[in-house]
Amino acid sequence: MALVSTVAGPDQGGPVRSGGPWSWRAPAWRMWPTRVVGFWRSSLSFRTVALTVVLSTVAVTVIGTLISVTIGTSLYDQRREQVEAESVRATLLAQNIFDSATATEDANQVELDALQNEAQTAILGSTSSPGGTSIAILRTPGQNSPQTIQNIASPDFPDSVISPALREAVAADDGRLSMQSVSLPPTSLGGGSPGIAVGSTLQVPTAGQYELYLVYDLSDAQATLDLMQRTLGIGSLALVLLIGAITYLVVRLVVGPIRTAAETSQKIAAGHLEERIPEKGQDVVATLGRSFNGMADAMQRQISQLAELSRVQQRFVSDVSHELRTPLTTIRLAGDVLYDQRTSFTPSAARTAELLHTQVDRFELLLADLLEISRFDAGAVELETEPVTVVRLVEDGVDEFGPLAAESGSVVSVVARGGYFEAEIDPRRLRRILRNLLGNAIEHGEGRPIEVEVDSDATAVAVAVRDNGVGMSPADAARVFDRFWRADPSRKRTIGGTGLGLAISLEDAALHGGRLEVWSEPGSGSRFVVTLPRVAGGRIEGSPLPVVPPDRRGETTVPVTGEPWSGSVPAVEAPGASTPWTPSSERGTDDD
Repeated sequence: MALVSTVAGPDQGGPVRSGGPWSWRAPAWRMWPTRVVGFWRSSLSFRTVALTVVLSTVAVTVIGTLISVTIGTSLYDQRREQVEAESVRATLLAQNIFDSATATEDANQVELDALQNEAQTAILGSTSSPGGTSIAILRTPGQNSPQTIQNIASPDFPDSVISPALREAVAADDGRLSMQSVSLPPTSLGGGSPGIAVGSTLQVPTAGQYELYLVYDLSDAQATLDLMQRTLGIGSLALVLLIGAITYLVVRLVVGPIRTAAETSQKIAAGHLEERIPEKGQDVVATLGRSFNGMADAMQRQISQLAELSRVQQRFVSDVSHELRTPLTTIRLAGDVLYDQRTSFTPSAARTAELLHTQVDRFELLLADLLEISRFDAGAVELETEPVTVVRLVEDGVDEFGPLAAESGSVVSVVARGGYFEAEIDPRRLRRILRNLLGNAIEHGEGRPIEVEVDSDATAVAVAVRDNGVGMSPADAARVFDRFWRADPSRKRTIGGTGLGLAISLEDAALHGGRLEVWSEPGSGSRFVVTLPRVAGGRIEGSPLPVVPPDRRGETTVPVTGEPWSGSVPAVEAPGASTPWTPSSERGTDDD
């Protein structure tokens, strides 16, 4: 039973096939990290501004934190000194009030209560804390005295801030102040604020020892610190944004000329040799522009000279090839006459006639190849396609080279898994490709077996020719399609060759819209694969046959795909010239 994974469609609400028109797509926000990374890698301006903003933010944060901590500590120390001075003054004032009393053991309770109220009033009058002060006079626990006064506290005195530890410290430090930082409880106006609780002892005649507690509200200092921190934060943010904006403007000024140089170089690489960088000023950027333009002028002159030389060479090859056809025809006729009558000649004369016949054949082949290359260079070639059975063409080609293969000791086998249908191919060009591939395989196969494979798929048909001979190094394989190039020029050749066979084969394959590829390894032979579309003008997605032989899969040798020379470059105006010229180059060929 087949299992089909389903997901809900975005609009229909029902299941749909996974991968169908309503398949699940990642939310857009998940793509932002990838986009930011891509932008980071591709934009120098973005990287510079981002790094500057990040480093500026870190620096401003560190400096702002240090400033905030320093100011906060300074405000606290200042208020602590003020609180300590006021607390000492209030304690001495209250003690003086109690000491000036004439209370005795016979004094009544009313007199003590009056002294207490007088002391409370004097203490409140002696403090001038901006945040306000609350007081409390509490009897020290564990005393026996003939009289007592009632514990009193301001209406807003926060009992919760007087901790047992503070009371113990006050009771133990007779005559000295004890201070503690506290957090005042929340009020109806807002959250709690910081404060300082100060405790000291008072000696009340006939009533014993009492504890004086003063609680100072530091909300004003906290408000000042909050205002400073907000101002510092807003200023820091504005400074970072300003630094980022200034960096962006500076980067644009610096990177702009570099971007212009990059764009100009890309245009020059694309063939627009007349592009130049604007030259402004006398700074290093202007020097770069002048140097770049001077280099571009030199390159344009060099390219124009080389292109003109290439054009002259192409015309020379074409003209010579055509001009040699007439005398070669005369030589051919004379040679044929001599060759037919060689039996009546002396042995040396007969041998001369045979050599003349052979070399004329080779000369004709070279001339035909040169003419064909000149047609490709001029863009004067056309396909003449017709329905062709590829397997039959391959079998005919193998039969044609049968005697030569038998002479070299090689056995040619054909394995046709496909290609029995009729494909729209130019048979003359495919035969030429097969002749070149089979000829190379026999020439370099060292008398070992040669395998020819044919296969096809819905869009393409492929033919592979594999020999098991000397093979080629990666450097040689990369140049195997260059014109007139030979891997080993000193090697003895049995079937001649012009050095143009694979170049022409590559152009023939490209003319069909196909490709020619090669795999080779020293001591293991070579494998050439030509892939052509089944329909004229069709496109091929891949080859039915692999380039790397099945017995060599997983090795590091990389196959080479031939790149045909297009023969067309946009016309440009050479410096100082009055007519446009078309540069040319050479690509191409084999080790025939």
